[in-house]
Amino acid sequence: MTKFEYAPAPESRSVVDIAPSYGLFIDGEFTEAADGTVFKTVSPASEEVLSEVARAGAEDVDRAVKAARRAFEKWSALPGAERAKYLFRIARIIQERSRELAVLETLDNGKPIRETRDADLPLVAAHFFYYAGWADKLDHAGYGANPRPLGVAGQVIPWNFPLLMLAWKIAPALATGNTVVLKPAETTPLSALFFADICRQAGLPKGVVNILPGYGDAGAALVEHPDVNKVAFTGSTAVGKAIARQVAGTGKKLTLELGGKGANIVFDDAPIDQAVEGIVTGIFFNQGQVCCAGSRLLVQESIQDELLDALKRRLSTLRLGDPLDKNTDIGAINSAEQLARITALAETGEAEGAERWSPACELPSSGFWFAPTLFTNVTQAHTVARDEIFGPVLSVLTFRTPDEAVAKANNSQYGLSAGIWTEKGSRILAVANKLRAGVVWANTFNKFDPTSPFGGYKESGFGREGGRHGLEAYLDVR
Repeated sequence: MTKFEYAPAPESRSVVDIAPSYGLFIDGEFTEAADGTVFKTVSPASEEVLSEVARAGAEDVDRAVKAARRAFEKWSALPGAERAKYLFRIARIIQERSRELAVLETLDNGKPIRETRDADLPLVAAHFFYYAGWADKLDHAGYGANPRPLGVAGQVIPWNFPLLMLAWKIAPALATGNTVVLKPAETTPLSALFFADICRQAGLPKGVVNILPGYGDAGAALVEHPDVNKVAFTGSTAVGKAIARQVAGTGKKLTLELGGKGANIVFDDAPIDQAVEGIVTGIFFNQGQVCCAGSRLLVQESIQDELLDALKRRLSTLRLGDPLDKNTDIGAINSAEQLARITALAETGEAEGAERWSPACELPSSGFWFAPTLFTNVTQAHTVARDEIFGPVLSVLTFRTPDEAVAKANNSQYGLSAGIWTEKGSRILAVANKLRAGVVWANTFNKFDPTSPFGGYKESGFGREGGRHGLEAYLDVR
């Protein structure tokens, strides 16, 4: 028998027009950096230079914050129904330009077009629609009568979901009457800059949203700026700890969404095929570059062999390659730096005695690639079971009883996500209640909705984004 082959089905690059260079977006206009510094953004799948982007520095941060402060007076004074009109308009434009934005995100980030097209962009639009609906109902959100906005929000987002993380932060900030200065990650600045163009297209008043591509120094300057009232950060735990130290004692409101090492727990009565699909979604979606990835598989000992056999068969069917091909399951790692980190941690797992397995997989000759990988014979002492790898690497541990599963799942410095697979509703509720995780999925994984809050415990951060709870981070509710 021959394996069924998929013919290439590439999405056209012609739907997106990437300019040779981009400036910073300050006070409604694109402008050069004060010192004229630029950097290049490349496609992770090919290492092709996509564009040259202005690099923000401390002087640019100050300009942007001042623009946001000037805009705040009029923006916060608008009736909620008027602010909602702008958010609805932005949401509709995102929908109209969704194909263009999906291709752009895939080119700049490396994730498969199926994910940007079918997951990222619908959720981006949904967040703006959702928070547009809240803009004139803040009195009824449960935070007292006439809750007030904080002022200028400084927001720093990561490279794994560039446009979605932007939506998570900008939509509630604008709905509640705040103005924004946002710094996208240096490896994925393009979708944020296209969003700046969407803001102009929607007629958003100047200064309400400012976009500052740059490196860590720009993010630090934004966090430290004395006229920023709110800091929202999504990224690594190490940087989150540094930000918490910087903000301490300043009176700034802070939300941190940091790393994770999610446990995906499969009991012996779980439907194996359904669980396998959930495991694949949990760790290989976006090449495992997901803070809430189910990177620890806890499988009941009695079904370990059956489950692993089925999982290996499924991994052998995954297609790795051109992210613009609609058949691709596994795209490129976002950067050479991230690929080196994943590679080093996988080598540490082998050196510590865990058993490594990957399906037969031909990696492209250019770009940043890592084959989907399983580690078995893993203990809780192994580095691959403790550290966030942020790549397509799954560590497999076993358990015998529900109490043991809970103990192993909670034995982590992180507490962002978890999954439970069983046919018993009572077991789902009993186990979920004992898991120290901000999000617990039952018989599914990596499902998101703008109406549902998201956030973590322990070193996964604090505060919630999404849902009614996400409004509190941008309101003065003292």
